[in-house]
Amino acid sequence: MYLFEAQDVTKQYAGHKALDKVSISVPEGSIFGLLGPNGAGKTTLIRIINDIIAPDSGRLLFKGKEATKNIVEQIGYLPEERGLYKKMKVGEQALYLARLKGLSKKDASLRLKEWFEKFEINSWWNKKVEELSKGMQQKIQFIVTVVHNPKLLIFDEPFSGFDPINVNLLKDEILKLRDNGATIIFSTHNMASVEELCDHIALIDRSKKILEGRMKDVKDEYKTNSFEIAFRSSEKDLSSILKNGYEIISQRQDDDMQKATIRIKNSNNPNELLKELIPHIEIHSFNEILPSMNEIFIRKVEENKKQD
Repeated sequence: MYLFEAQDVTKQYAGHKALDKVSISVPEGSIFGLLGPNGAGKTTLIRIINDIIAPDSGRLLFKGKEATKNIVEQIGYLPEERGLYKKMKVGEQALYLARLKGLSKKDASLRLKEWFEKFEINSWWNKKVEELSKGMQQKIQFIVTVVHNPKLLIFDEPFSGFDPINVNLLKDEILKLRDNGATIIFSTHNMASVEELCDHIALIDRSKKILEGRMKDVKDEYKTNSFEIAFRSSEKDLSSILKNGYEIISQRQDDDMQKATIRIKNSNNPNELLKELIPHIEIHSFNEILPSMNEIFIRKVEENKKQD
């Protein structure tokens, strides 16, 4: 079941079409990667979902029904452009923002205290925001984004400005939120984070969606049927062992082991390749080479540029 759907969403500014009939379907309980180069239209779509701006045409559905303005109460949004009142105390501001999300003062206080303890930041409660580093301020914004337990969370470059330790802390919390029933739209340029976290992805470029699907299906679609093997050196060269149907892309010596990348060109499966090799060499590892999301991202954007 889809928690959220955008259908043929279009948005035009003066002389510029930001979104051109963009449709996405976000499965319930998933982490959905919303990807694209700068200026592709991602932020416009996120603002439309949050009812900050209205689309010129198209529909938004929440749990299969036409989305109303009340949907905003079920959304937590962490924008890329951070903003806290610098002169306010941290606890005072967190309470204020939590109350805006519909929590009572008592519930807001209890939930914020739990999150402050989880992030080990109790000592920040009475400090002014301006006393905190950028990373510390982002932790506060993350907390107030999730404190009301929204059904849909939207994170726009959530790891910007964080050190590796705090990036891992946030990644763990995002996964826990998903496991506890939240659905997450995750927008970033960091493809390594996409690989770690996302179940599904959509790629927007030049105002149009050019790719969408389960992460596994997308990788399978763009794989090249190539495999890396590590083996003990043989008297025979691989090219003399492998005849038609195989391409040796690279081969190198790595300490006492040789490594080679081989592409299967015909309909043979990996077992057939192994059957050819085993009588001649001592194989220590055999791994399929799957394309990274970074490679797929670049390839699709370049293809789209040529088509345009």
